[in-house]
Amino acid sequence: MKAVAFAPGHISCFFEPVYHNEDIFRTGSRGAGINLSLGTVSEIIVENSDVQNIEVYINNKPSSAPVTNMALKYLIGDNPLHVTVKTKQDLPSGQGFGMSAAGALSSTLALTKITNITMSDAMKASHYAEVKQRTGLGDVIASCFGGIEIRKSAGLPPWGLIEHISGDFDLVLCVVGKKIDTKKVLLDKSKTEKITEYGRYCTKKLLENPSIENLFSLSQVFTRKTGLADKTVIEAINSTKQYGFASMCMLGNSVFAIGKTNQLSSVLSKFGKVYVCNIDQAGARVL
Repeated sequence: MKAVAFAPGHISCFFEPVYHNEDIFRTGSRGAGINLSLGTVSEIIVENSDVQNIEVYINNKPSSAPVTNMALKYLIGDNPLHVTVKTKQDLPSGQGFGMSAAGALSSTLALTKITNITMSDAMKASHYAEVKQRTGLGDVIASCFGGIEIRKSAGLPPWGLIEHISGDFDLVLCVVGKKIDTKKVLLDKSKTEKITEYGRYCTKKLLENPSIENLFSLSQVFTRKTGLADKTVIEAINSTKQYGFASMCMLGNSVFAIGKTNQLSSVLSKFGKVYVCNIDQAGARVL
């Protein structure tokens, strides 16, 4: 049996990690972000088997895909199934585009079409795997609902609450440096203290005035105050000033910008590979 699903990529503009000791579904992040029309499309094939086997291919190459693997295992339990996942990934991993969450979510969502699991089960499994693997904290819930979101409280519903900011525009993305290991950052106490402090401040300020301009200016505050951006990222952000707004994708050596798309693409292409997309308003879905 075969099914296909899509999950949007997701940029975190700023975030505050929130850990709940007893309940992984109440763990997550507060903050704000943007869902992208570029993401992952996963085709899943499920066959009966004597032993359980999960095979994942990303852009036609075999991959260990730890988040997708763990999420699928969470859903199929000990059932002896042969599961093959073929994921087409539009953006690079490790650059703050939420690709691990999107890969897991598109795979688990495709599984809902074949088995009797629900969208809620798929969301739970993907969130569980992402938090356990420490590849992210709020991408899964954001990717499920689409749009430009403020994560008012952490975790999955009913605890996790999202408010949307309306807006529809082109985004220019640019990868300017090496991958960032999210796990390393989330385990670094001195870094997470600053991230928590400024993530909380920025979320509070955005909720007081939920606009696109405020989202970008607070994202820049977070980028500069947390010290997460290196020299090149700051240079790339500064280079866009006359054409629009830009900030750093959390957590990646990459930037996102809105404004005069052609000029932004041209200026940012001096720093690295540029992608142009728009906002995914619908969220993750079976195709």
